[in-house]
Amino acid sequence: MVDRPPGGARPSTEPAVLLDRDGGVLRIGLNRPERRNALDTASVRRLVGALEDAATDDTLRVVLIEGRGPDFCSGADWVASNTADTADTATTSTTSDASKAAGGTRPRPGSVQRRTALQAHRLIQLVTEVQLPVVCAVRGYAAGLGFQLALAADFTVAAENSTFWEPFLTRGFSPDSGATWLLPRLVGVARAKELLLLGRRLSGAEAAEWGLVYRAVPDVDLDKAVASLVETLGQAATVAVGLTKRLVNRGLELGLTEAMQDEAFALELASRTADFREGLAAFRERRAPGFGGR
Repeated sequence: MVDRPPGGARPSTEPAVLLDRDGGVLRIGLNRPERRNALDTASVRRLVGALEDAATDDTLRVVLIEGRGPDFCSGADWVASNTADTADTATTSTTSDASKAAGGTRPRPGSVQRRTALQAHRLIQLVTEVQLPVVCAVRGYAAGLGFQLALAADFTVAAENSTFWEPFLTRGFSPDSGATWLLPRLVGVARAKELLLLGRRLSGAEAAEWGLVYRAVPDVDLDKAVASLVETLGQAATVAVGLTKRLVNRGLELGLTEAMQDEAFALELASRTADFREGLAAFRERRAPGFGGR
């Protein structure tokens, strides 16, 4: 796991998003502990680039996203800077290039709409689209975009005392990053409105009870639980895992007939993999399969 200092600013030599290969595992560490790992424009771009690369990397089998320091991710750190007047820009941590070029004036109308589609929204789409299992390990706060990252992941393991929060309306603006699509599908409309309109904060334990995350464990057990899950996924039949993930996510928008047609095409692909042949051989020989991810 990424080392977690007790807090404070990161060393100036470290990037805001850490990327590390550990065998077939891509470990992504959100590394702005002084900002509760809020994602600025540069951080989102680095995450998007890492996931785009992972999507076509045949040596990868799992993606793990975690936070450095006491929090997972407190959300986006760029909306205010893309809408603020000159007097407000001093209080925000980031300022758009267009705003800087214009001497700090308000960006052109439509700036948030254009940038959100290419940044936060692209990030969430990639988490759901990449045909690799994506795991999130959540300590501390998962708020806003950080909450949606945890929702979009295939498996989120949270510390029981972590906090999930949608702070959009308390800041005076509407939700983004897929919140209004993901939440109703996971917990229903009533609970989605409770989280989005009333700003209800959930502990990690409550998030697991609601079905928002895969599992909640005591904080001291989080690293061990995540490592065990990543190991299991890293030994799975990676092609079949990716195809199954795609089927489940697409199936939310399809009728039964279309979903079963997709299943047939996926099965055709999976049945031509080396892992499929290994699975059959292991079944015949009454042993555990040794999948190679091919």
